[in-house]
Amino acid sequence: MASDPTNVREIRDGVLARQVSAAEVTRAALMGIARSNASLNAFTQVFENRAMENAARVDARVAAGDRLPLAGVPVAIKDNMCTGPDLWTAGDGFGYAGLTTCASRILENYSSQFTATAVQRLIDAGAIIVGKANMDEFAMGSSTERSIFGPTRNPWDESRVAGGSSGGSAAAVGAGLVPLALGSDTGGSIRQPAAFCGVLGLKPTYGRVSRYGLVAFASSLDQIGPLTRSADDAAIALEVMSGKDALDATSSTHEPPRAAGLDSHDASPLTLGVVRQGRSGANHPSVADALERAIQEYTKLGAKIVEVDLPLIDHGIAAYYIVAPAEASSNLARLDGVRYGRRAALKPGEGLEDLYARSRGEGFGPEVKRRIMLGTHVLSSGYYDAYYNTALKVRRKLLGDFERAFETCDALLLPSTPGPAFKIGEKTDDPIAMYLEDVYTVIVNLAGLPALSMPAGLADVGGKKLPVGVQLIGRMFDEARLLSIARRFERATQWHAARPG
Repeated sequence: MASDPTNVREIRDGVLARQVSAAEVTRAALMGIARSNASLNAFTQVFENRAMENAARVDARVAAGDRLPLAGVPVAIKDNMCTGPDLWTAGDGFGYAGLTTCASRILENYSSQFTATAVQRLIDAGAIIVGKANMDEFAMGSSTERSIFGPTRNPWDESRVAGGSSGGSAAAVGAGLVPLALGSDTGGSIRQPAAFCGVLGLKPTYGRVSRYGLVAFASSLDQIGPLTRSADDAAIALEVMSGKDALDATSSTHEPPRAAGLDSHDASPLTLGVVRQGRSGANHPSVADALERAIQEYTKLGAKIVEVDLPLIDHGIAAYYIVAPAEASSNLARLDGVRYGRRAALKPGEGLEDLYARSRGEGFGPEVKRRIMLGTHVLSSGYYDAYYNTALKVRRKLLGDFERAFETCDALLLPSTPGPAFKIGEKTDDPIAMYLEDVYTVIVNLAGLPALSMPAGLADVGGKKLPVGVQLIGRMFDEARLLSIARRFERATQWHAARPG
């Protein structure tokens, strides 16, 4: 077996069979990162020495007979998930230090004293954390241009964005540097970059994966999920990460979905609802073509196709950009320059309020400031009912629309994004145009449902081939069925096997 780190299952099985060592796989991944990261800027930190040390520990555990479900699999972690020092990690010496910056100046030197539960579960399963992935500052963006480390570049065309906010994670998997990366999805931040980089990105049901150790953006919307090359690989990662966590009161008691459980859905009758609003004339022609091809492929596979109406999609983007900034303004209030994070220098005679204002003014970037101010405004006296309460009513009605659709459908099908990846700098001066990149994804977070984006075509733009994706949305805690439906498409097509260059 080759040590090219592109497939979770093959790497895991090869390491467990001792056909290849975790050290060999990790070394290959680190060499690939060293070759490519200067141009892609997918990683903010790379843990060369620590990764090799932990690969040696994995090899020792495998030699002792441990059947680790992610043995030797290199993983990239989005830089808003805490990674703590060895002293604070569980029992057997596994652990990672490094910084947790959220790609923000205010946390540029922050070192966490604990490790996020989802990350720790991967480590305990034998995964090798090779580094932290670039992102939009505090996950607020759709292009990974809002980062103190500079933009991540799309591996298919380095003049274009990788998507956001989990752009570094998507680019790392899309470029074949790692077979698995973790992202966070508040309004599409896993699925949109997955579509732009030609990989599969899964946003699980809210509560399926613990949020402990994920730096909060909008607490009722945030969810950690995997980016991989295939539905099978996403299922393996999700099984490891899922489950109740005593450290997160919002984590679910549902049993983790079993990767082997995908098979039980493979032969079941399938009804797919095609969302009427997803056939918008505003979509790029390549996106419209990909959606129609996906419908045709599922029809050939025996699926019943019905049209579904989600009339609140257009209102969903407005509701999201009230709810998410409102929660962000509350969550980021803790970054005050006193307890941790960047502290500004005061001039003689300045007091505590000056410290707050100067530290936040220096530490937060323009998009984060914009959303904090918007969130504070919609929560303020006189505006709370007009904006925030109205957005919550839209959120409840949107969930009702989904519930009615799932009375007759196993999953819903619509585009992941309105178009393929856009040029770096093309939309940074137009916040509305940037926000509309998420028009098909934010509704899922408002409803708390699971959804995934999978590769479904290639657009020819300016002589370059660029990936486009389609999105599947499922019932709450029905990720196994959702991944099985995606796997049927993978087996009938080869879009997931397309590679940059």
